[in-house]
Amino acid sequence: EPPEGGWGWVVMLAAMWCNGAVFGIQNSCGVLFVSMLQLFGDGEDKQLAFKTAWVSSLSMGMVFFCSPIVSIFTDLFGCRKVAVIGAAVGFAGLLSSSFVSTIEPLYFTYGVLFACGCSFAYQPSLVILGHYFKQRLGLVNGIVTAGSSLFTVSLPFLLRVLIDSVGLYNTLRVLCILMFILFLAGFTYKPLVSSAKDKEGEKGKFRFPPKKKICNFSVFKVLSYRIWAFGIPAALFGYFVPYVHLMKHVKDRFGDSVPEEVLLLCLGITSGVGRLIFGRVADYIPGAKKVYLQVASFFFIGLMSMMIPLCHVFGGLIAVCLFMGLFDGCFICIMAPIAFELVGAQDVSQAIGFLLGLMSIPMTVGPPIAGLLRDQLGTYDVAFYLAGVPPLIGGAILCVIPWVHERQKLKERARSVDGETTEKMLENENTAVLDTTEKPVKEMESGI
Repeated sequence: EPPEGGWGWVVMLAAMWCNGAVFGIQNSCGVLFVSMLQLFGDGEDKQLAFKTAWVSSLSMGMVFFCSPIVSIFTDLFGCRKVAVIGAAVGFAGLLSSSFVSTIEPLYFTYGVLFACGCSFAYQPSLVILGHYFKQRLGLVNGIVTAGSSLFTVSLPFLLRVLIDSVGLYNTLRVLCILMFILFLAGFTYKPLVSSAKDKEGEKGKFRFPPKKKICNFSVFKVLSYRIWAFGIPAALFGYFVPYVHLMKHVKDRFGDSVPEEVLLLCLGITSGVGRLIFGRVADYIPGAKKVYLQVASFFFIGLMSMMIPLCHVFGGLIAVCLFMGLFDGCFICIMAPIAFELVGAQDVSQAIGFLLGLMSIPMTVGPPIAGLLRDQLGTYDVAFYLAGVPPLIGGAILCVIPWVHERQKLKERARSVDGETTEKMLENENTAVLDTTEKPVKEMESGI
């Protein structure tokens, strides 16, 4: 049984730091994006926003793209080794990003190397919590995921101060401190050995598990999961666009007269609040009907994206970001509970891993397309209007999941009832046969 505390509280703080460091940096990419445009910008380059957006979108996309691979490595080698090596790779990628002189090397150093390291450090931080907590797992998950909101709130202001005072390169070197602490935090993921048999297995030679255990594609046999796993990526083509381009849009529209970092502050605060509120609300919604919360969140995220170009007052943008952050938190916090409902506890780890991998494609493609539209049209208005369309389509697709899931359950119950009926009939036949054979024996015995 999980200890429900003890060393687990240290693990929780380490996992909270991991969530904060990884997604705090990723969600603050809008500030870095503006600085990259100024540093690497060329007035004659008509595709500058398109090229620069690839850095941030590749980075966020790779964090999710690596998730299925990370889940396999975590199963094979354990949380501690994977997390420590991932943090070391992320540190190397971020540090090397501070020595480049053009935008192209950043595609590899920041977009691939740093992001892959973040992915390998992040996923074990969620898995290890289940080793130490069971009854308090919901509370602990809420605290850990709130770490990303805390960093998202504070980092943009710190990055702005650092960039203005020491420049982009030294700012990236300062961020390496976060990754170094993350490297140390990975050593706290002490694995719990549940029985003497496991201890004996650890001392023996490493044996590669069967192929079916490594890649559990059987989750795709569940129709409701298939719809969910392809419906969510369909909704996410415009999801990451505001995080990358909102700072530049504010600069284009309002100049330097407004503190654009306040918008990321609003997104971060209400995202944390949304995770706490909707995570609790989801506990009261039965079964797969929790999906309706994600439908509502996509609807509001799409609507808020479309409203960004309509805001000609900075206060209007603040209101939009407050609502967007709230429903962003709703979308994120109920992913795991929905996965549990659709595929069951046994397959949930790889089900989430496959979903995150599929999410990486639209999250990577969306921001560069928005940057290309900005380069061609001179404004972000059309980009934000189009970014609001995919969440509406994806939300409409997800609406059918509860109905499909209920039908699947009814079919399974019918099969189990049929199976029980057949078993009872066979038992009755066997009993009848035994009775007919026992009677003559008893008659013979009585005659004797």
